[in-house]
Parts: sequence; C-alpha cells; structure tokens
Amino acid sequence: MVNALNRIRSVQFREHKGPLRQIVVTESELNSYIAYRIETEKEEIMKELHLKLFAANKIEGKIFIDLTEQDIPKGLRPQMTFYFAGKLQVENAKAKLNIKKLFLEEQSIPVLVLDLIIYVSSKLEGTQPSSINDWYELPYGIKDIKTQPGQAVIFY
Repeated sequence: MVNALNRIRSVQFREHKGPLRQIVVTESELNSYIAYRIETEKEEIMKELHLKLFAANKIEGKIFIDLTEQDIPKGLRPQMTFYFAGKLQVENAKAKLNIKKLFLEEQSIPVLVLDLIIYVSSKLEGTQPSSINDWYELPYGIKDIKTQPGQAVIFY
C-alpha cells in the first residue's frame, strides 16, 4: 500500500490525458497498511481496524477501541469491539462510510453511539471532534475507489 501511494504521488505532476490510471490493492495489503499506521502513529484509542471488502463498495469491518489508559465518563466501557457493515461513498476525491449496521460486541446499536465514542476520543486527544458520517479527503492524487471481493481498485 505504501508503494501504491508513493507511485500515485510520483505521477501527479506529469501531464496525463485520458482515462484515470488504476492500481489494485488487496484486502490483506490494505489491512497491513492500516495496522502499520495505527502502530507508527501510536494511536492511543483505536487499536485495531480491520476491513473486509466486497463488490460495489460494500465493506464490513471490526474496530477495537481501548480507553483503559484514559479518564473516561462513567458508564463507558474501557474496551469495546465494534463490528459494522456499510458502503463506501466516494465523490470529488473525498470519501465517507455510510454505516448500515453497527454492533457493539453482539448487540446492535445506533451509529450515534460510535459518534459519541469518536467525540470522547477527540476530547481526550485534544483534537477537533468529527463524525463517522463526515467526508474525508482521500490521500493526494486518489480520485476514486471501487471495491471488489478482497481488493480495492484505486483510481488516480
């Protein structure tokens, strides 16, 4: 994945006319890259994010949140594993995940609960609060992403 991002960045300043170029990244490569970023950026709260890719930008995933080292509000569990299913939406070099189903362990919960966790995490880290429903800029040069079973096709 790192090589793919470097390749995309390197060609951005060359003039290119015609259809968008593409590069295929496997689900395994993507998950390894996510784990690498969590580790190298010393993520304090989200300890794991694992994705499973399907056709038509459908995605399932697992998020492990660890708040044991944080001063958290009462009633909030210090460790939580979320499972989700949704669809990746990409427009104008931005992406967002439209979550259709969300579970905390085995219990179905509203997406608002995940937004609450994101809010608490941002306050603990001193960053700007966001929402799971927000649009996020794609890495420089990436114009679109289409998923297929076990892989992502990145257009640049």
